[in-house]
Amino acid sequence: MKKYIIIAIAAVAALTSGTAYADNDRPIAVNQLPQAAQEFIGKHFPAEKVAYAKEDSGFFDTTYDVVFTNGSKVEFFKDGSWKEIDCKYSTVPAEVVPAQIAAYISANYPDVKVVKIDRDRRDIEVKITNGLELTFDLKYNLIDIDD
Repeated sequence: MKKYIIIAIAAVAALTSGTAYADNDRPIAVNQLPQAAQEFIGKHFPAEKVAYAKEDSGFFDTTYDVVFTNGSKVEFFKDGSWKEIDCKYSTVPAEVVPAQIAAYISANYPDVKVVKIDRDRRDIEVKITNGLELTFDLKYNLIDIDD
């Protein structure tokens, strides 16, 4: 019995010490972002001033976060493509929203704008100014609506 308790304690210690290193955030300069991320910022947020940028190194992947002084945030994948755009006090640049999603929103919610968009391997989530969160699959079919 004592042997099992020691093994359990060792396992918990190994797991907790491992997770401590899983989230290595490191502040970086904008010119240390992947080239694609730098170009994205220059093209879609040219007037915004960067408050800070950081690199998030995890066990399986690396992402980059950029926060602007107006409160907007952009998260990038390791290759510099955008993962999430969150514009708290403004709207997501229209040219970033996939055309099929923009068409759906304008047809069904004509007086709203996109304030947040998040994409991953399974879906694309879009938050619009009326508070709804729309989820699309990767073929741009609406699969969920949350309020």
